[in-house]
Amino acid sequence: QVHLVESGGGLVQAGGSLRLSCAASGRTFSEYSMAWFRQAPGKEREFVAHISGSGRTTYYADSVKDRFTISRDNAKNTGNLQMNSLKPEDTAVYYCAARIDLYIDPTSPPYNYWGQGTQVTVPS
Repeated sequence: QVHLVESGGGLVQAGGSLRLSCAASGRTFSEYSMAWFRQAPGKEREFVAHISGSGRTTYYADSVKDRFTISRDNAKNTGNLQMNSLKPEDTAVYYCAARIDLYIDPTSPPYNYWGQGTQVTVPS
């Protein structure tokens, strides 16, 4: 069992930056890959970024590539999402997720563990 808690959301003007964090507990963090997803009002949840258990491999959705950076610190059992050049369309609840680090595909199979989410708002 892995317990995840996100933090760092808030309101930021377009063009600004935010850093989300995900604190993990329960199992050996490095055995789990981690991802960030987001869900905007009235829309389905979408994949944002993925990082392997070692941190050596990352994947990004095209919509955030070159603006967002996913990272992790296995010694501190934390994952982060640095978000730069934020746009109004980035407004959503952001969730971190984890699954055992056995798969190459960043979105399949589904993630087993989820945090409660943190709101990011970028006014237009």
